[in-house]
Amino acid sequence: MNKIYIKHIYNVYLERLIYITLIFSSLIFIMNILEEFKFFSDNDEVGIGIPVFLTILNLPSILFEIFPFIILITTQFFFIKFQNNSEILIFKNNGVNNLKIISFISLLVFFIGIVVITLFHFISSNMKNNYLEFKNKYTKDNKYLAVINENGLWIKDKIDQTTMIIHAEKINKNILKRIVVTRYDDEYINSNNIVADEAVINSNTWKLSNAIFIENDGKREKYDKINLKTNFDYLKINSLFSNLESLNLLELIDQQKDFQSVGLNSAEITLYIHKLISLPISLVIFSILSSIIMFNFNFRKSKTFILLTGILLSVIIYYIYYFFGLLGNNNKIPIMLAVWLPNLVLFLSCMIGIVNINEK
Repeated sequence: MNKIYIKHIYNVYLERLIYITLIFSSLIFIMNILEEFKFFSDNDEVGIGIPVFLTILNLPSILFEIFPFIILITTQFFFIKFQNNSEILIFKNNGVNNLKIISFISLLVFFIGIVVITLFHFISSNMKNNYLEFKNKYTKDNKYLAVINENGLWIKDKIDQTTMIIHAEKINKNILKRIVVTRYDDEYINSNNIVADEAVINSNTWKLSNAIFIENDGKREKYDKINLKTNFDYLKINSLFSNLESLNLLELIDQQKDFQSVGLNSAEITLYIHKLISLPISLVIFSILSSIIMFNFNFRKSKTFILLTGILLSVIIYYIYYFFGLLGNNNKIPIMLAVWLPNLVLFLSCMIGIVNINEK
C-alpha cells in the first residue's frame, strides 16, 4: 500500500513541477525576447527569427538559476492540491503521516537535483555558450578575444588597422607579467613586436616596464617605460571570464586550474563549482521549508497569501545566499563557508520547524 501512496506522491509532484516550470519558462521567454528585440532594434537586417532563436538558447540557463524557487513553489502547489482533495487526511488514516510525506518529497527532490546538475546543467551551459558566441557576432566587440589556458593569458585586439596578439605568462591583480605583443598590419603581416617584464593595466593605455621594441627588420630599442594603447583594462579582462553559466562542470574545473596557473583570482569559479555541487541539498532545503510553511498555515485562508509568503521567503533566502557569496568571492570568508554555512543554517531551521509536524 505504501508503494501506491509513494507513486501517487511522486506523480502529483512531478505533474506540478512540469506545470510550474512551463509557467516560468513562458514568463522568461516573454521577458527575454523583449530584451533581444531591444538589442537588435538598430539592426534592420535582423528579422524575428534570430531574437526567438537566441531566447530559446538562453532560456535553460535562466531556468537553472531560478530552479530552487521553482521547487519551493511546486511544493506549495503540491500541498494545495492534496489539501483540496483531503488526501493528507486519507494518508494519515492509512499510516502515512506528514513527516513521511515530506521525506518522500525530499528524496524525490534530491534525485531531481542530481539530474539537474548533471544532465540539465550540461545542456543549459552548452546552449548558453552557443548563445554568447552567436550574439557576439552582432556586438561591437566581436573583433576582440581573450583566452586563458595553461600557457597564460592570450588577447586578440585591434586598434585602427593594427591587430595585436598579446600574451602574458602571469597575472597579479592589475599587473601582467612577462608580456609579448605581436603586431600585424591590415594584411596580417608582422610589423613589430614588444617584449616587456610587466604591464600595469588600470586603463586602456597600458604602462609597460623594461620593454624591448623589435622592428620587423630586427632592429631593437629598449625602453624603461612605454605606453601601449589597447581596448582592454583590468576590469574588462575579468568581465570576459565572468559568465560561468556557459561552462559545464568539467570546463569549470579546467578553467579554475588555468586561472590558478596564471595567478588570476579563481574564487568566483570555486564558489560557482561549490554552488553546483550543493544544489541537490539546497533544493531539498527549499522543499522542506515550503512544506513547513504549508503545514503551519490554515489552507482555508487565502491561498494567494500563502503563495506570496513562499515567494517572499524565496527572495529572503536568495539574498542570504547572495550575501554569503559576495563574502566568499571577495575572500572575506572561506569559499566552503560561504556556500555551506547558509545551507547549514537553513537546514537547522528546517529541523526546528519540522518538530511536531505530524500534529499539524
